[in-house]
Parts: sequence; structure tokens; C-alpha cells
Amino acid sequence: MMEMMSDLYHIPVLLHACIENLNIEPNGIYVDLTFGGGGHSKEILKHLGKNGQLFSFDQDEDAAKNVPDDDRLTFVPQNFRHLKNYLRLNGIMEVDGILGDLGVSSHQFDVAERGFSIRFDGALDMRMNQKNDLTAQQIINGYSIDQLAAIFRNYGEIENAGKLAKIIVSDRAERSVATINQFKELIKPVTPKFEENRYLAKVFQAIRMEVNHEMDALKECLTQCVEVLKPGGRLVMMSYHSLEDRLVKNVMKTGNVEGIEKKDIIYGTSKKVFKVLTSKPIVPGEKEIEINNRARSAKLRVAEKL
Repeated sequence: MMEMMSDLYHIPVLLHACIENLNIEPNGIYVDLTFGGGGHSKEILKHLGKNGQLFSFDQDEDAAKNVPDDDRLTFVPQNFRHLKNYLRLNGIMEVDGILGDLGVSSHQFDVAERGFSIRFDGALDMRMNQKNDLTAQQIINGYSIDQLAAIFRNYGEIENAGKLAKIIVSDRAERSVATINQFKELIKPVTPKFEENRYLAKVFQAIRMEVNHEMDALKECLTQCVEVLKPGGRLVMMSYHSLEDRLVKNVMKTGNVEGIEKKDIIYGTSKKVFKVLTSKPIVPGEKEIEINNRARSAKLRVAEKL
């Protein structure tokens, strides 16, 4: 029953490639930054011996329902930005591998009341952690034109971000925007014809990223990944849009999220933190995309700590 529930919850993307590139040592210590339906975590457990350990993070309360009964797994109901703290709390200073699937789970998209999907009507929520205060509704109804435009430009890479922000602020002066359908109707005049779904997906992505402070959390997490990975340990990260992918590339190339190369003081040569094992990202094949359409934009990058 648990297996069925987690399969419905979220189909793990590039499962075989993720596990293969983690290069799992049976008695090693591993981290799954985004537990979700538990697909990747359960596969990692299959490769661990009795003394192996897995720490799986997820801030979504619904994800906890998918945790298998296994002594080798420690589930941490927190955002992955707290990676280092929770490893330290468990007496762990270094790990052998870290896996992160940065996409929103199928379950979050498929539950209308969570407000993630353009396919359903529901409250403008979009919180991954239901205990957080900030919702999409508060952003739409409370942020200034400049704040909204910046979010749409920076997180959604939306060309008419200014016009979009202006129409939202103008319309909400007459009535509060509470639901997804209300919001879609409100921004119809600035939504490009024949590109509605693509445009709305970018708008919703931008709002969701602001609600959950996703870029800040990812920067903090990646910085901590550099610190807690032991030499020879693998960093396996799967991203779904260019903003995330850029941070992942920066960390793997330079050891920091800014992408600034550190030089050796004496020799003046670049100080490499990682050996990048994927010159180009691994992407899903046609067959996987056919089975799971949400896999289409996934990019998997792998690096080994030097």
C-alpha cells in the first residue's frame, strides 16, 4: 500500500541515473534533500548495507506519510536549508553523497487546494511548508508594483513583467484576489495568445519561488553541501529551470553559488573544489518523458568532491 501511495505521490525522475551517479558505498552515509514520495530514498536504501545511513529531508507534511519503516533512514521534516544543522544534531560531520531533486512533486501539483497548478481552481496558496505564513494570495494582494515586477522578471524571466505587475495592482484595488481562476482571469489581458499555458506556468513558478524563498534556500543548501561532503563524495543535483541550474553549475565549477573562481595565493592557479563528472547535463529520454511529462525539463548534474 505504501509503495502504491508514493508512486501516485511522485514518480522519481531519472531514478537509475541518480542512483548510479551517487556511487553508493554499502556502509556510507547519504542525504536525499527532497524526499517527496520517497522513490529516490527507497532506491538508495536498496543499495545500502545494514550499517549504511540515509538522511531524507522534506518540509511538506504530506511527504512524511511516505516514510518507510527502516532503521537506516532518518526522516527530517525540514527545509534542506537546515542540512548542516540536522546532520550535526545526529552527530554527522561528513557524508558520502548528496542527492537533490529540486522539482515540485506531482502530489503538490495534483492537489487543487495547494494552489500550485494552473489546471485547477483553488486558493492562492503555494506553500510547500503549510506552517509558513506567507502565501501566494498575500503576495498578489500585498506586494507593490516594483516588488511584483521584480519577482516576475527574476524568477519567471517574464518579458512583460512590468505590465503584468501593473494590471494586478490596478485590478486588486477593486477587489481582493483569492483564487487561481480569479487570478488567471485578472491577468488575461496581458497573457500572450496561443502561449497561455507556458506563460501561466512561468507566472506561477515565479510566485511559488517567492512564497517558499526557494532561491535563498537553495543557495544556503548548496553552500552547506560543499562543507559536509567528504573528499570523493558525490553531489547529484537535478534542476528544472535555468535559475536553479545556474546555481548548481556555479557550485560544481567553483565551489560557491556566486561562480567566483578562487585562486591559490602562491601559485595563482584556480582552486578546484569539485571534479565535474557531467560535461553536459543528463536529461530524460523520450520514453521517460512519455510516462512522466514533468520530467521533460529535468537536468541532472554530477560532481565529485576533490
